[in-house]
Amino acid sequence: MELVGGAVSLGTGMSSQLPIGGGAGGPDRAKAESRAWLDALRSKGSAREEAVVRLHALLLRAARFEVARRRAALARVRGEELDDIAVQAADDALVAVLAKLDDYRGASRFTTWAYKFALLEAGVRLRRRAWQEREVVLEPEAWPLMGDPGRTIESQVELGGLMSALERSINDCLTEHQREVLVALTLNGVPLDVLAERLSTSRGALYKTLHDARRKLRADLARRGFSLDDLVEH
Repeated sequence: MELVGGAVSLGTGMSSQLPIGGGAGGPDRAKAESRAWLDALRSKGSAREEAVVRLHALLLRAARFEVARRRAALARVRGEELDDIAVQAADDALVAVLAKLDDYRGASRFTTWAYKFALLEAGVRLRRRAWQEREVVLEPEAWPLMGDPGRTIESQVELGGLMSALERSINDCLTEHQREVLVALTLNGVPLDVLAERLSTSRGALYKTLHDARRKLRADLARRGFSLDDLVEH
């Protein structure tokens, strides 16, 4: 295995050349490249070590791409810190990819599949960094859509009734934890992974809490003659 023009050569004609989509050679070449990656990463000794090094390099490129794409939102963060975020994201993505090799089903190129792990890890770390110095508000800063001057009086009256019912339902039928999670995620725009870190819980646990809260809200609003779908329509 050797580095050829910025691409990883895993054997004759097999390369992890980016960009990640499509690529020349057709589906047979893509399958051959993916098999070569899997065989190398599942092997032992120096062959595996070299494959891991090349994979990390690919993931680091992906993480740096995502950091550069989001850099405008992190203008106050120094370049060295951003690169450190990219390296940490690549490290975590590498661990995740190696642990999930058996989950790869060949629906896309292996490099495309692996690339997404780095994009996800970088995105999570960047969101956390963006919120690092911000307070996570668990109470509503403002009920949305109220007093919109662009609405007719009839529309504002109708919406006001819906929002009042929604506020009562949130306060009456949800537990304190469900209310905090729902408000933080849906009203105050706190990213899921940021909230999970602040509350010392998992993304999965928050998904369940949010699902349960929405189910209870739908039932309570229906009892009051309203629907969450009405809010989307407005």
